[in-house]
Amino acid sequence: MPESPHPDTPSFPYRVPFDEACAIIDAVAAERALEVQTLSLSRAHGHVLARDVVATLPQPPFDNSAMDGFALDHHDLAGEGTVVLQLVGEQFAGPRADVRIARGQCLRITTGAPIPEGANTVVMKENTRLDGDRVEILVPPRPGQHVRRAGEDAQAGDHLLHAGDVLTPSRVALAASQGLAQLEVVRRPTVAVFATGDELIEPGMPLQPGQIYNSNREQLMGLLRAEGLEPVAFPTLPDDPAQIASALRHAGEAFDLVLTCGGVSAGEKDHLPELLQRRGRVRLWKTMMKPGMPLLLAEGDTLGPALFLCLPGNPVSVLATWLAVGRRLVDGMQRRVPRPVRRARLRGAWTKQHERLEFLRGRWSIDEDGVSRVEPNPADGSHRMQAAADSDVLIVLEAGAREYPADSVVEVVPY
Repeated sequence: MPESPHPDTPSFPYRVPFDEACAIIDAVAAERALEVQTLSLSRAHGHVLARDVVATLPQPPFDNSAMDGFALDHHDLAGEGTVVLQLVGEQFAGPRADVRIARGQCLRITTGAPIPEGANTVVMKENTRLDGDRVEILVPPRPGQHVRRAGEDAQAGDHLLHAGDVLTPSRVALAASQGLAQLEVVRRPTVAVFATGDELIEPGMPLQPGQIYNSNREQLMGLLRAEGLEPVAFPTLPDDPAQIASALRHAGEAFDLVLTCGGVSAGEKDHLPELLQRRGRVRLWKTMMKPGMPLLLAEGDTLGPALFLCLPGNPVSVLATWLAVGRRLVDGMQRRVPRPVRRARLRGAWTKQHERLEFLRGRWSIDEDGVSRVEPNPADGSHRMQAAADSDVLIVLEAGAREYPADSVVEVVPY
């Protein structure tokens, strides 16, 4: 007889509180931290930085003009009446011109051009009148105005970027401003995606009685791609233990992470828990969350070196477990800094009647007064995909039955 998929005294964490499940996920992710690779700047976008970036150059590297206009010595503006300066040359952005201005002189200058010797201020072109080589100052600038000082943005030795940062376009540009052509990043995990169940049929095919269209694959592939991952979708797995084992072993040898949807509870056709107990090492099965309680995390052992994260089959459960647990796992494997926690006030009251931590669907908005608010969707069933499509956040309701009055502050998870 095969081992029971729901033992009375399991040797692994079973039916654990959500916080405990997150701690297990974090520990497993740390054990499976991915290696560092060096990528060109053009390929590094969206990756997690593996090493701090320290400035070796001041930014800007030299004093330069913030405006098109004329560079001058502000002492020439100290007297009474109209000031007229002699134009003695020009300095464009690029190599520094071999010129030094003396008192009573100025230099035509463009934005980004080096400030010439003898100058300390720039007057905007619009605030002058030019007549031959004579420049009349119509609106005197303040001392040092429109001059960007060397090192005012960063000094050599400053920590510019930190390990664990996600490389946004601005961060990549900051690295480029230091002359870096490459960055050390954490390799992204490779991910295989399976949907399971004899009832599933592909969109576009004729639907027979008892069948449903496979929506989980598209949802999960989209969620993964939104994280910059490049998942590989496998054919739907039938409810056959031998075929499931063969397919998972094939993926487990080739990928860092294998994600499955469905077949993970305790029904007669839920073969994954028994298979992974027998041929792998279960790290977690069942979490006190709603939806998504049957979630299972295992190492493959004889199924290969991959991690196996098995999500429930209901589509809203897939959404919630990926955002709450799956994304946390791949973040940890890449050593990403924790994502910011976002909060909002409930637009109306809500009654929570059960003990599990819950993820409701809701719509997030900002009032005219700048207050972040969220309105729960009353269709809270884990099969109600229209409610998920009509929403843009998950609302986190803490463990324990309780009343949430209107204006209660809750955590929200955008998607």
